[in-house]
Amino acid sequence: MTQFNSEKIASYIVNWLVDYLEEAPLDGFIVGVSGGVDSAVVATLCAQTRKKVLLLNMPILQSSAEYERAKEQIHHLEVSYENVSSLEIDLTSTFITFKNALPESVGSNDLSMANARARIRMTTLYAIGQEHYCLVVGTGNKVEDFGIGFFTKYGDGGVDINPIADLLKSEVYKLARHLNVCKSIIEAKPTDGLWGDNRNDEDQIGASYDELEFAMNYKGAYDDLSGRQKEIYDIYKRYNTMNQHKMKPIPYCDLSEVKS
Repeated sequence: MTQFNSEKIASYIVNWLVDYLEEAPLDGFIVGVSGGVDSAVVATLCAQTRKKVLLLNMPILQSSAEYERAKEQIHHLEVSYENVSSLEIDLTSTFITFKNALPESVGSNDLSMANARARIRMTTLYAIGQEHYCLVVGTGNKVEDFGIGFFTKYGDGGVDINPIADLLKSEVYKLARHLNVCKSIIEAKPTDGLWGDNRNDEDQIGASYDELEFAMNYKGAYDDLSGRQKEIYDIYKRYNTMNQHKMKPIPYCDLSEVKS
């Protein structure tokens, strides 16, 4: 197996971002910073392009720990890079107004409202990004985007580009250490921050990212797996199957036969 070269990977991604931006052509990048390692790595890579970078902190009934980690990472980048600026937009009242406008059965559906938070943030990123001529940059890693579909369709999955979608979570951590991402973020348990409580990704999925990477890369026979390995593989396959609608292009009705 080829050794992961953080410096080489970081340099390649930064150059890719610069090339893509210049072909767009737009002025810079906008990133939602959540207090998690994925968005911290993406924000840092964008900062290293030396192009305009706008970082958004968009709390919605956010836990204080997540909110403070996001603030810390944004401050670190603003101090370190002259091309980085930020906005904090508290979307709590917007979310509550939206929730209260819905039928009670919808507003009380926790999953529906968790996804609504992500979609409100996406709308905010695009509104501000358009004003500043910025590309909306995604922060999903390979396990989330192509393994188990652990993202909100048209929420955090609604982006223009994604520089880390080919990186496993373990590789994101390696890159985070290389890029000097804030220690508090590297040490925090991964969470999507959509529930307003302390649950993390492993609580929701039932497996850690290291375990999911094992399942994603496993090519052997199912019967050769141990008890826990089978459990992990079943979790991975269940998410991978039910979330195909997120990971495949939007289906459309092909009328070529009836129109000819």
